[in-house]
Amino acid sequence: MSTQEKILDAAEALFAEYGFVGTSLRAITQSAEVNLASVNYHFGSKEALVKAVLQRRSEPLNQSRIARLEAVIAEGNPSLEALLTAFVSPALEMTDSEDGARYIKLLARITIEPMGELRDSLNAQYEAVMTRFMPPLREHLPELSQEALLWRIHFVLGTLGYCMAGKDAVLLESQGALFEQTSAAQMIQRLVRFLCAGLRSPELDVSL
Repeated sequence: MSTQEKILDAAEALFAEYGFVGTSLRAITQSAEVNLASVNYHFGSKEALVKAVLQRRSEPLNQSRIARLEAVIAEGNPSLEALLTAFVSPALEMTDSEDGARYIKLLARITIEPMGELRDSLNAQYEAVMTRFMPPLREHLPELSQEALLWRIHFVLGTLGYCMAGKDAVLLESQGALFEQTSAAQMIQRLVRFLCAGLRSPELDVSL
């Protein structure tokens, strides 16, 4: 394993466990068994390091989403179910691996810590992906106003994030056991069916 990979692995684990503020460069270098000069050489700063940690996972994730989207479009007339499966599958499949689980935990940290610059970076990546998904989604939901569609996409992302959090987000022990017995493929099927029902539901008059 390269020095850069050692640093990224150590930083990812520590940032996920203790957060950005609670993790020092010294702790990262000790865990990675490298010197501080190596961190400065490869990344330059703590802020640049955490961005690199995120990009290592998020870029392949979003590339997979776009590749799957292009594949279902190439087959012709993709269903709403196929579009959503292309979007949620790469993310939920990450939960089956230890590396993916650490990344998910880190994402949760970003939502609760004062890391606005990192959230902006992630939001920009999401926006780039959604720019590709929105036109075919719009074709399936022409009756929705733009405002309603954006709200529903917001709810899609929130629901997906909760599912990615896995059993750590489940409150009841019995539900946690049920979750652990469910494969990523089964969860994808359940989630896509749920999301499609929400997206297809009639638009409400929220002014009432």
